[in-house]
Amino acid sequence: MARNIKYKRILLKLSGESLMGDKEFGIDQKILDYFAGEIKLIHELGVQIGIVIGGGNIYRGLSASEQGIDRVTGDQMGMLATIINSLALQNTLENKGMFTRLMSAIKMEEIAELYIRRRAIRHLEKGRIVIFGAGTGHPYFSTDTAASLRAVEIEADAIFKGTRVDGVFDSDPEKNPNANLFDEISYMDVLQKNLRVMDLTAISLCQENNLPIIVFNMDVPGNLYKVITGASVGTAVGNFKPKEEIKN
Repeated sequence: MARNIKYKRILLKLSGESLMGDKEFGIDQKILDYFAGEIKLIHELGVQIGIVIGGGNIYRGLSASEQGIDRVTGDQMGMLATIINSLALQNTLENKGMFTRLMSAIKMEEIAELYIRRRAIRHLEKGRIVIFGAGTGHPYFSTDTAASLRAVEIEADAIFKGTRVDGVFDSDPEKNPNANLFDEISYMDVLQKNLRVMDLTAISLCQENNLPIIVFNMDVPGNLYKVITGASVGTAVGNFKPKEEIKN
């Protein structure tokens, strides 16, 4: 393993919407190829990589009620959407020469291994990229929460949340050109300022387990590699002093 790696084992969280590219729904193979190329750069450094990907490009459980579908059924449909995305990413990673395992929180033996914590850790130790599908396996929990849970379980050094913006801002940078980017911010500030880095349950789980979250722009080539090697990219969320305390 290279000496300049800051993180040995990570959980990479990607949104399902990011797979759409310029499409209105579905999967853009060019985006998959790009993500796989970025992941390969850090995989070749010896980084142990777990991945959780959402399903919003295929189905959104939260909007299911508008179609007369109850929340539990809608969330279960969303879990299956994450499996579709996970299979697509797995296929692309393996086409680029990486060994992977897809582990599901719900039983589907013909498609994926059932998630078992010790087995997942063993796969990581053997250099396999582990993709965690089907969320937590339970309704009412987002894939952000699933990412936090899996990261804690596999004892990851950090969660890397790949987004389409440069990190955490004090307001939406896509709506406010004067939004300020934070280099680092506390869990408490994220919660109190409602900055929507991840949902409440996910942030609380990271806070309780002192698990750092690195929010960065996945659309910028080389950013993932830069973060892994300790470059100042994106925003670090952790047990920092709240901004008000720093001012005092």
